[in-house]
Amino acid sequence: MFAVVKTGGKQYKVQSGDMLRVEKLAADAGETVQFNEVLMLGGDTVTVGAPLVAGAGVQAEVIDQIKGEKLINFVKRRRKHSSQRTKGHRQKLTLVKITEILASGADASGVKAAVGAGSVPASAKAAPAAKAAKADAAPAEAAAGADDLTQINGVGPAAAKKLVEAGITTFAQLAAVDAETFEATKVKPEWVEQAKTLV
Repeated sequence: MFAVVKTGGKQYKVQSGDMLRVEKLAADAGETVQFNEVLMLGGDTVTVGAPLVAGAGVQAEVIDQIKGEKLINFVKRRRKHSSQRTKGHRQKLTLVKITEILASGADASGVKAAVGAGSVPASAKAAPAAKAAKADAAPAEAAAGADDLTQINGVGPAAAKKLVEAGITTFAQLAAVDAETFEATKVKPEWVEQAKTLV
């Protein structure tokens, strides 16, 4: 049985026991990874995906993180004798050994998906955004029954957020602050005077 898998923008025809060099994966040596983008399964019966074969997967063991052969590019400008430059490059690759081809049930196998080292999973991208939204929502919730501190001249949204984080949500609280000794955040004396007037 063989399979055609896609990884790193390339397609590979693989069988159980094959050694393969693929674009660098985010996995350590000894780990088992699973290629979920299976385009075709072959053997007694041929299954062609549209574009992927549903439920199919190819499991592989990571042998090592290696570098490819050195590629040399020459950059030369016409009629410029001193402009010949050599650029060397060695592509980072992952050496894997194909261990098993799953025709179905790959999504329930529990094996880590083979993800490129340069890409970030969608869940990892969503986590910081959710965390930032939660952080922005917290001061807003705290300030729900509070005064609008931005009415004070010189206090913008960023300064108001810092004041809320320091526990100052009303004009009365700001009026009671000693600007010289308050250490939680920077408070200007004119803010305190304006707060006293607004109270």
